[in-house]
Amino acid sequence: MNAEIIAVGTELLLGQIANTNGQYLSKELASLGVNVYRHTVVGDNETRMQEAVGEASERADIVILTGGLGPTQDDITKDVIADFTGRKLLVHEASAQKIKDYYNRTGRAMPASNMRQAHYAENSTVFFNQNGMACGMAVEEGGTHYILIPGPPREMKSMYKYDVEPYVAALAGSGRLVSSRVLRFYGIGESSLEEELQDLIEAQTNPTIAPLAGDGEVTLRLTAAAATADEALQMIAGVEEQVQRRVGEHFYGYDDDSVFNHTVNVLKERSQTIASAESLTGGWFAKSIVDVPGASSVFQGSVTTYSKAAKQHILGIDRPLLEQDGAVSAACAEAMAEKVKEKFNTDIGISFTGVAGPDRDEGKEPGLVWIGVSGPHGTISKQIHIAGTRDRVRFMALYEGCRLLWKEKVVENDNIQ
Repeated sequence: MNAEIIAVGTELLLGQIANTNGQYLSKELASLGVNVYRHTVVGDNETRMQEAVGEASERADIVILTGGLGPTQDDITKDVIADFTGRKLLVHEASAQKIKDYYNRTGRAMPASNMRQAHYAENSTVFFNQNGMACGMAVEEGGTHYILIPGPPREMKSMYKYDVEPYVAALAGSGRLVSSRVLRFYGIGESSLEEELQDLIEAQTNPTIAPLAGDGEVTLRLTAAAATADEALQMIAGVEEQVQRRVGEHFYGYDDDSVFNHTVNVLKERSQTIASAESLTGGWFAKSIVDVPGASSVFQGSVTTYSKAAKQHILGIDRPLLEQDGAVSAACAEAMAEKVKEKFNTDIGISFTGVAGPDRDEGKEPGLVWIGVSGPHGTISKQIHIAGTRDRVRFMALYEGCRLLWKEKVVENDNIQ
């Protein structure tokens, strides 16, 4: 089967928000063996929405529309589909009651327009919204299935997993199940990874191997089709074993794992705590770690010491060191890591200092970064040179810092090999 995705909302066309829903849905549909050939974005305009739906219906078995299910007059997705398929709009009682209960709990008067969120087309399958108010629906007409789901990503993802995925899986069922696994790599470029795996990629049939470059990392999506999920996963495991033998030193996680999530897990496994001293990154490392659920068990705190004066007065870096070696130096990075470790009484201290650009600093070129790590077995520093924009320099410094924490023996406990 093939599908098209129509994202509804003038705010998408204006660039006020990004269409992340399309990316998510394409990825999920691919895992069901459903090909997505087109993405369309259309504003809250009835005529243009009718045109988009009409064009998609001529090409696709499944047309998924996200957005436009809310309570306002410009939320017209359900109206358009009801008109296009020649059906009446009815009220889904369970959804209507959820909306009423919400307003009763909050003690607010409910605008009559809110009942629009409980509308559905007659003779359709209704999807109850677990994380919001607007119900979704699926309706078949002329051999095409039209699926309507909310625009807010939290609501969209929940409804997809609860209701849409089983619905589409039933439509796409052909006795073969498609399973995927994403392998995540850091410290190797996409071209280098492909070169190492060139023969495997050229010979791929089932499973397939799809490399993809991301922000500072590379992923491989392994996809297999088989009669059962277990059989598909066994096929994937066989290919993964070959991949890991060649580039396993750069592998760090699967699927939705992240560099920062992996870092927290590594620290948990080692039963170690950490604190950060940040100049170049301005607190970005601390935020990225704290964004990981459960980070409180390993992360104790952070200081942002952007100026030399702050490094001296808050961290206690010696003034002669700053004057002689400079703030962007191995000596400063190591001292920052040691001082923040002492300040927070942690097992590890990590520091970031450098020149993000666009101008030189201390006579040093933009992109020069020093990272310091102080752990149970001493203190180290690493110099790296990062090309690109100011934000890319800072972001890639975070990745390199995390990689130091994974790899360097200086931070490991005696029982860690």
